[in-house]
Amino acid sequence: MIGNDNVAKAVSDLMLEYSEKLNDSIILVMENCPEDEFKRYRLAAAKVLGEMLLEIMNPLYARHPELKPAGLH
Repeated sequence: MIGNDNVAKAVSDLMLEYSEKLNDSIILVMENCPEDEFKRYRLAAAKVLGEMLLEIMNPLYARHPELKPAGLH
């Protein structure tokens, strides 16, 4: 996907940051909204996280395996 090592590292860091923020938003909604709203939001956020993983992170880590965080599948 991205050949430049420095750019790949920066993109990886951003994707991990965005993933963490999305997870934080899921917790926020879970703790403060009705269950039906939480379930809809969680599904929408999971779609975003899935696309990030499949379309950006997996290809990036395939080219730069040294950047892949431990525990990321």
